[in-house]
Amino acid sequence: MMFRRIDHIEIVPSDPEETLDFYQNVLGFRLNLRTPVNAPPMKEVIYLELGDTVIEVISAENPSPPSKESWQVGYRAIALEVDNMNEAVGYLRGKGVTMSREPVDLGTSIRAELQDPDGLVIELREWK
Repeated sequence: MMFRRIDHIEIVPSDPEETLDFYQNVLGFRLNLRTPVNAPPMKEVIYLELGDTVIEVISAENPSPPSKESWQVGYRAIALEVDNMNEAVGYLRGKGVTMSREPVDLGTSIRAELQDPDGLVIELREWK
């Protein structure tokens, strides 16, 4: 097959430091690389890893705020697989994170949602 997997997902946060704090200290991503970029409006690219998942955080000068429209054309969410939904949700609540959608049993999996500091949707999925 020509295409193998998703290599990384890019996000542009309003506050890169707040976003890094959330993804590293709440979700457990590890900083892999942080590089200044001289390509305005881009200022810096930061690679975060969780297992074999990579998020590229792009620091940009004055990014536009995210749309408040919940169902718009485009990517809607990233999803993180969890071993135990109850433990994951309890951990997140202990870190002060509010679930935007409480866990729901879908038969073959349990699904929940939270949001990052900019309101980007992060789905949690426990496969049975």
